Amino acid sequence: MASSPGSNASLSREKTILSESSQAKKSQYSEEESFYMNCRAAYLAVFKSSLENIKSKEQLCLVLQQAGRNPSQKTVNQYWTPQTTTLNFDDFCNILKKEKTATKTELLKAFLKVDTNNDGYILHTELYKILTMRGEKMTVEEVNAITKLADVNSNGKFDYNQFCKLYVTTNEQCRKTALEKLEVDNRLRRQQFGSQVETSSERATSPISKPSSRTTRKMDHKPAPKRGDNRTSSRPSSAQSCKASISSTISMGTSSNTNSELIEPNTVKDWQCAQSKGCFFLEEDGEIITHKYRFYLPQRSTVYITIKPLNLSQLEGKTSPWLSVDTALYVLKENESQENLQLMSFTEERNKEMFRWKGELGSGIYWLIPFTTGCRLKKIKKQITGEAKLVYRDEDGELALTKEFKAALSDIFEMIDLDGNGLLSLEEYNFFELRTSGEKCDEEAWDVCKENFDTKKNELTRQGFMDLNLMEANDCEGDPSDLWVTLLSLGYNKALEMTAACPFVINICAEKCKPRIKAIYLEAGSRQLNRAICKSVVNKGDAKVLDSGESIIVYTYKSDTRITSVIENKSENKVVIHVNNEQSKNCVNNRGLNIFAVEVAPKSMMVCQHVMPLKEQEEWIYNCVHSLVP
Repeated sequence: MASSPGSNASLSREKTILSESSQAKKSQYSEEESFYMNCRAAYLAVFKSSLENIKSKEQLCLVLQQAGRNPSQKTVNQYWTPQTTTLNFDDFCNILKKEKTATKTELLKAFLKVDTNNDGYILHTELYKILTMRGEKMTVEEVNAITKLADVNSNGKFDYNQFCKLYVTTNEQCRKTALEKLEVDNRLRRQQFGSQVETSSERATSPISKPSSRTTRKMDHKPAPKRGDNRTSSRPSSAQSCKASISSTISMGTSSNTNSELIEPNTVKDWQCAQSKGCFFLEEDGEIITHKYRFYLPQRSTVYITIKPLNLSQLEGKTSPWLSVDTALYVLKENESQENLQLMSFTEERNKEMFRWKGELGSGIYWLIPFTTGCRLKKIKKQITGEAKLVYRDEDGELALTKEFKAALSDIFEMIDLDGNGLLSLEEYNFFELRTSGEKCDEEAWDVCKENFDTKKNELTRQGFMDLNLMEANDCEGDPSDLWVTLLSLGYNKALEMTAACPFVINICAEKCKPRIKAIYLEAGSRQLNRAICKSVVNKGDAKVLDSGESIIVYTYKSDTRITSVIENKSENKVVIHVNNEQSKNCVNNRGLNIFAVEVAPKSMMVCQHVMPLKEQEEWIYNCVHSLVP
């Protein structure tokens, strides 16, 4: 239908006014809120509640598609590994942060590379060849599904311009459908975002996505419970819709580096000591893997326990990034059942990079569980221009390790030599193998290793470890791919910088007996650790009641280096707590968001967040508002 110029101008002005009004309303909500609102809409298009888990690879693929993604099998396998059993809503949110939707421009750019005629079409035969033989290969059936789309095919040619348009439109429709479903279903909207009948009209105009989920060896940016009833979900909501809220404000000075009240190491030089090293490894999904230890004390004694980042060899003038990572050690007493460990203490005091505890422990077996908040051990977004060289051929044409790679291997040796004796035992080597390959080296293979590489006292020397890696390079005829798999799994980037790991060292000194410590596991944060954190915060933190029935309590623990909040839900129903840190100053939290929300299951408690100063040399202010969403 034709329109007059006047009506077009009027319509244009009206659209402009509506657009400006819409933009003004949207500006009331942060990008974080918009993102998580999209996530929520997508997730609830598949599941009845965000407390439900993704339980199969097929469900993962479905929620990703509902979120407007079109994941390849490779992408799905990246997040659903053989070790994965479930993924929760937070896992899904983290996947969506990394798996962005492809834009039309990006798609066109990819097709232009294979359009030799530059006419906007690709022959079906050429399309089959590209999709079934290059990159992540598609099946013939999958390609047939594309070529049978009437809108994108013409006389045996594939119209990729039309395909890109259809692809983007379909993704947008998925997100729109998810949002419409959420807006229409008042019960769902109340459940997930609070009762917003009066205030949510503008919400319908904000972009929204659908469900997706995730896990590999398993994560979330926080050491809060990730599976089971106590899982969290970052759910933004308008504070106006909350029926109850409390505000906590704590002004902190510059972080103290010393504590004169605690016994200093030089006063325990005559005590008997034990030491072990370990490492925090940051997974792609943000989960933190670390060693767990069993500690034996023969008799009742005063003990002095410390943990600090391990200072490896450094290039002159460059500071290792992991030295600023916070560390802690929780001491749990083993009872009849390992499922019921008793929290004894944790390294609360600080001296520079070291965290420590001194006290009396009875004889028996204890578990030592290392912990870092995740505030500072995070993926670093850094542009790397070139890949470091690992091997080269010498004058005789023989493969050799580069100086830079040797230096990295020497640091790795220090990191995996847990007892610090300068040699690798089979147990120590197997921690390395489990981390890098997922498999163990058996006794027979270890005997072969000892026959071919330098050993001492039946343990592998540093030179033997170097030669073993050189042999791996020779087996691959100089291809460094497998070597990079090892390096990346140990926290190195392609510039040979350790940016996703934090090696540490634990020392235990006892006044009356010889303590013993042994690394037992290498795994993600356990329920025992989460319980220990919650209990320590409840025992030492301040409590504030969030609702009139005194069933929802927020506990806040403060030290000079971190603040941790825990939420306890004593009621028979799950609750949703909106968390707002926007008024905090010079702070960083483990979630990486200023506004988020958590679901707390009935009769449970969970870690809400950890907060630390962004710059320790400056004052920092923690200002957090917890609001109950009805």
